[in-house]
Amino acid sequence: MKRILAICLALLMVAAITGCGSRKRQPIQLTLSTEDSEAILRAAGVTLPDAETAPGAGTTVQWFGWSDPYQAYTETTIVNTGFWTFQEKYGCGFEYVEATDYFSANDDLANLIMAGTPPDCMTGGTNSTASFPMKAIKGITQAVDPWIDYDDPLWAPMKETADNFVLNGQHYQICMQTKPSNVVVYNRRVISEWGFDDPADLYANDEWTWEKFYDMCVEFSDEEDDRFALDGYAYAGMFTESTGQMFLMRDPNDNYKYYSNLDSPEIERGMSYLYDLSKNRCTYQRGGWALRGSGAFGEGMKEGKCLFYVIGESFFEHPVEEVEAIWGDMHAHEIMFAPLPRDENGDGNYYCSSSFEDVKGSMVIIKDARNPEAAALLAACVRFKVIDPTVIQINKRMLKDTYLWTDEMLEMSDECKRIADAHVVFDASGNLPDNLQQVHARLGDSIAHGGSEPSSWAQLKENNKESFEYYIEELNKMMEDGVA
Repeated sequence: MKRILAICLALLMVAAITGCGSRKRQPIQLTLSTEDSEAILRAAGVTLPDAETAPGAGTTVQWFGWSDPYQAYTETTIVNTGFWTFQEKYGCGFEYVEATDYFSANDDLANLIMAGTPPDCMTGGTNSTASFPMKAIKGITQAVDPWIDYDDPLWAPMKETADNFVLNGQHYQICMQTKPSNVVVYNRRVISEWGFDDPADLYANDEWTWEKFYDMCVEFSDEEDDRFALDGYAYAGMFTESTGQMFLMRDPNDNYKYYSNLDSPEIERGMSYLYDLSKNRCTYQRGGWALRGSGAFGEGMKEGKCLFYVIGESFFEHPVEEVEAIWGDMHAHEIMFAPLPRDENGDGNYYCSSSFEDVKGSMVIIKDARNPEAAALLAACVRFKVIDPTVIQINKRMLKDTYLWTDEMLEMSDECKRIADAHVVFDASGNLPDNLQQVHARLGDSIAHGGSEPSSWAQLKENNKESFEYYIEELNKMMEDGVA
């Protein structure tokens, strides 16, 4: 009875805060008592450190970033309950060290380190600001292994993920939770008007394949009527991603060295599909990243000028009026998404790469951090709460009540995460040396955005393979030489 009461109280607290008409956002102190949540996970052997003896307890952590992910809530924010555990259970303080903006963050952080006043931690991930490997090689971030034990039951499920961020045997990311990098978003009204099968139904019947996707794109697209099946950034890599392969891979059996995967037959098949779609004028861009209209993600979807948009599902954790202005009617359940389609000539599996989309995803500890123990403790609290089944249900309730997600969307989100977690792979191109980054970009973009006559995969590989492999060897040498 006590357990049921706790769950009901938690849901009521969320409903009270998200459903009232007040414009003032009051921070949620707890959505669930510490005792209840710890009892749930203790049964699975997962525990948090003792509040009296935990390293970092009772101290203040300094968080660096271009926005405050923990304290700057809006009325539509899905709360991070781990932060409140960090404050209430362990009596910890939090200080936000603000970067000038996203684009200046690297310089701001370097200046703080050189001045001897480094903050403790910041969001990790695979983007260029805090990602791997160059920030680790340059000594801007440091190994987390002294404070995070990936053999501990709390962290063990994330070890395979964390192994993607190893340098000289040490992990350089605290990995709390991953999400699928991309899903295929569509407007059901538009799909129905064209007489196409619903991609979610095709997936349920194991018929959501590259060929089905390709046929829809070709039938839909008409350059004269400004109809292009694909728009955005992420579709250029969707066929590679949906093979479970990447251009640049790491070998766990050889000290996690990088190697070229350009000769993969799966990648060749996928890039041939992308080439044919581009040749048939199914992609909006011509000669660069000129997005439709204002360049807003999803533009053209509501009007039926774009059929599929490959993007992260978190774009639908925005206010309903913003989503409806671009994507379609959420109240009428027009918006839906499916996993990336599978290679009909592959192994029969669906694939999707993983990413860390938000502050609940990953963290890095900054070089010479003065309080790494508190950073690790904050990460442990966040990790504990993202796997708490009651908190998971509260978050789903918010997605339904605040963002108008349907049960189908929630179920598909779970399925896409299952696909991504079944075969952990990351896009390694977020923070590479400049020369390698440029070659990688040419390989990924030249077919989709190469102008009126896109390059074939055979041409691209022939023109770039030698330099790609050369720069990979340079990177491996930098990693062997160790951290700056």
